[in-house]
Amino acid sequence: MSMELSYLVYSIVSIVMTIWVARTLSKNGEVFLVKCFGQDEILAKSTNHLLVVGFYLINIGLIAIRLDGWQISPGNGLIPFVGSKIGVSVLSLGAMHFFNMIMIAKFGRTVSAWVRVNDKREAERFSAPA
Repeated sequence: MSMELSYLVYSIVSIVMTIWVARTLSKNGEVFLVKCFGQDEILAKSTNHLLVVGFYLINIGLIAIRLDGWQISPGNGLIPFVGSKIGVSVLSLGAMHFFNMIMIAKFGRTVSAWVRVNDKREAERFSAPA
């Protein structure tokens, strides 16, 4: 396997995997976000979209950075080397997912309460007689 082919395989597998994971987490995570944000579906959908965009940016950036520094000595196969590069990408996807879950579980209800208080203040401000 040539070096260029290994770059291509790594890039395609990593990007396809990133897209699949992002879509799966987005589709199945929205219910979790609605619950965490106190049934506020608009806030949950907005947050879900922002998480997906950030997920793509970070992971595709990591994939691109990992294309640098491929030093393979003769006798060592490219397949194990490419596999280890993909493995690091998978681990980063998992780590990022768990970090997001912890932060949402920790701050979700706080953010939802803050949004409701500000929405209530906004409504009172516009409904109060001048």
